[in-house]
Amino acid sequence: MKCSWKLVLLLICLCLAVQYTAIRSIHDFFPRPCQDFRQCQKCPEIDKSWKSSDNNYTPTNHNTVSTRKHIHLFSQTRSGSSFAGQLFNQHPDIFYMYEPLYHAQQTFCNYSKCLWKPLDRAVQGVYRDLLFNLYTCDLNFLENYIQPEPRDHLTASFFRQTSSHALCSPPVCQVENKKIIEMQPNEDWCRKKCRLLNLTLASMACQSRSHVSIKTVRIPQVSDLRLLTEDPRLDLRIIHLVRDPRAILASRITAFPDQFIAWKIWNATDRQPHYVDLGQITKTCQDMEYSVDIGLKKPAWLHRRYLLVRYEDLALNPEAKAKEIYKFLDLDIDNKVLTWISQNTNATSSAKSKYSTSRDSKTTTESWRLHLGFDIVKTVQKLCNNTLDLLGYKTVQSEEELRNIRNSLVEPRTFS
Repeated sequence: MKCSWKLVLLLICLCLAVQYTAIRSIHDFFPRPCQDFRQCQKCPEIDKSWKSSDNNYTPTNHNTVSTRKHIHLFSQTRSGSSFAGQLFNQHPDIFYMYEPLYHAQQTFCNYSKCLWKPLDRAVQGVYRDLLFNLYTCDLNFLENYIQPEPRDHLTASFFRQTSSHALCSPPVCQVENKKIIEMQPNEDWCRKKCRLLNLTLASMACQSRSHVSIKTVRIPQVSDLRLLTEDPRLDLRIIHLVRDPRAILASRITAFPDQFIAWKIWNATDRQPHYVDLGQITKTCQDMEYSVDIGLKKPAWLHRRYLLVRYEDLALNPEAKAKEIYKFLDLDIDNKVLTWISQNTNATSSAKSKYSTSRDSKTTTESWRLHLGFDIVKTVQKLCNNTLDLLGYKTVQSEEELRNIRNSLVEPRTFS
């Protein structure tokens, strides 16, 4: 007897709900980090680890929840979010996390593949719950998702730990070289020196900093963050980073060649394979358009909590745009942020890593025009016409027009 697809879907949703409930129940048995640094001094075992990590470390004092900003860098894959994230990672008072939702995605989406909308909604609920715990500095909550499971709150599997200065600095990471301590952490030595992450120490380091910033590309629409913006325990500010969809696709083809084989063939031959999947770039544009439309309408739950930033504007005028972002956050921009911008937006050679944040920003914003086939460009323009128009990206009608990068396809636009 054949099971109907509805029954199969119902059983999978039920299994997912049971699994999530079990995880929440198990979490109650995990020791939670102290919610205030002064309270942590009453926890001898944790306090001993904290004090022994660095005798010269002095936590930043933040006594009121109202002064703490919870910053969410909301974007999509290959939209320049790694670069934009450095504006927060470089600030000494901000605890920055790079894509912590990766672990939850691995737990749930490997099972369901996130193909069905009911499961998508369930996963987004998990994401929101996890984000709240991270914004309130409960990094131990991640132990429910990290694989292999951490032992004694220690893990070597924290996704992109090296992309967070806070997780590569004392007291979280033990570094003997005082010169390194005084400098901003380097990803190469962090990968070698900070292999094991103590999630309890990381939680305490998070508490000691004035603000928390998280970058995500796994939340499709800004409306998925509504419950967090309405939570009175948080002061959530959303930086919505967007990019020309044609540039996004060009970057994905280069960064993830195994996942975009059909697109690579199309790009090389200028002939569309019959098996190419247009659904991903279509959904990228739909999610972007939907979120921008909501953000610019300024509903009550996004009042003074939403800022739209085009990657191209940030890349062309990084210092001015960074100051605008910090003004929106009601925070002072630190000199370390400005120094990083000066040193990392004028790179003379192309970086090897697909996650690199060092570049010649003024020449790379539209460099995709020299590499993406015109036939692909025409297709993306057809699929994403409304998105391009909404965000001020010009379309091209010929290959000659596409390759002439002296004429920018980014219209001057102010979003308010």
